[in-house]
Amino acid sequence: MIDGLVRGPGTVVDRHSSLTSEIFFAQTAMTADHVLMRSEVLAFVADGPLPDWDASEEEIERRVRQLEAIVEPVTGEEARALVSCFGPDDCFGVAGSLLHLIETGPNPVLTDDPGPGANEWVQRLYDRAVCGGLIPGA
Repeated sequence: MIDGLVRGPGTVVDRHSSLTSEIFFAQTAMTADHVLMRSEVLAFVADGPLPDWDASEEEIERRVRQLEAIVEPVTGEEARALVSCFGPDDCFGVAGSLLHLIETGPNPVLTDDPGPGANEWVQRLYDRAVCGGLIPGA
């Protein structure tokens, strides 16, 4: 991928020979700050926080499909972006799956206590890093 330029899902153009080849890896995309993030992560993050329990079954299933499309492990940049996707509740267990996906990346994602009033899932992510000995407790 270092020598390739993404040109749509599953296609890489070799920068040196201009050859196009199909790949089986997740598509990557450049963000504005020039950090590589896969298109599946960008799409999930672009849709914002997970819905609450009042969301339709179709909306929750759509977000589950999006989450399941993200291949583990995530990068540090992807993990930090995914933290913003926790919603107001557990979204029928989807928040737990998101937490576990984030934890497949380089840890710890959060190094500072999110503080009072933080989203319960963000606080849980931080607390798990403390309990796991990845960062000192407050």
